[in-house]
Amino acid sequence: MKKFLIAGLLVWLPLALTVWVVTSALGVLDGIFGWFLSAGQALLPASATEPLEMLRRIPGLGLVVTIVSLLLTGIFATNIVGQWWLRQGSRLLNRIPIVKSIYNSTKQVSDTLFSSSGNAFREAVLVQYPREGAWTIAFVTGKPGGEAAHHLAGDYLSVYVPTTPNPTSGFFLMVPRRDVIELAMSVDEALKYVISMGVVAPPSPAGAIRN
Repeated sequence: MKKFLIAGLLVWLPLALTVWVVTSALGVLDGIFGWFLSAGQALLPASATEPLEMLRRIPGLGLVVTIVSLLLTGIFATNIVGQWWLRQGSRLLNRIPIVKSIYNSTKQVSDTLFSSSGNAFREAVLVQYPREGAWTIAFVTGKPGGEAAHHLAGDYLSVYVPTTPNPTSGFFLMVPRRDVIELAMSVDEALKYVISMGVVAPPSPAGAIRN
């Protein structure tokens, strides 16, 4: 009986978690879309709010609108006219004291993470953390820069150590390159390894030799 229960759980648990994540994401997008509809209803006369209320009842419409909006924004941002308007918007935001700091920091991080020429999260490595002799998986994000680099003698790497099972939180470390062990596994395989708390281990590369 116990064997069958566990086998059934292994079948349904991944499916249930997948459905939960997808429905949660759809709920967030529908909530954002509903907020825009509410703002439109507040600005428009009462006779024009009925069509907007009908749109609110369509499930998943927020996801469709988000995808279409991202595509249109991408098309706009990749032409000369769109780039000019984006530069003007950035200059305007950079003149607002508090908004300037938040916008610049967020833009630098997003440009680094999603740029095709960037090196963030391109490589999985092993580092000793939180103490010597204890190893964990980390992701190389580049090299130390700015003032921090002037105080570090030698070749250092900037790495991100994710937490388990939620890799969206973690720790930023600057460690000597000699203390980092490069891994042959891909970033996706390393993330699965971290999220599963070491249960789902990627296959060993061919010809790998244990020390």
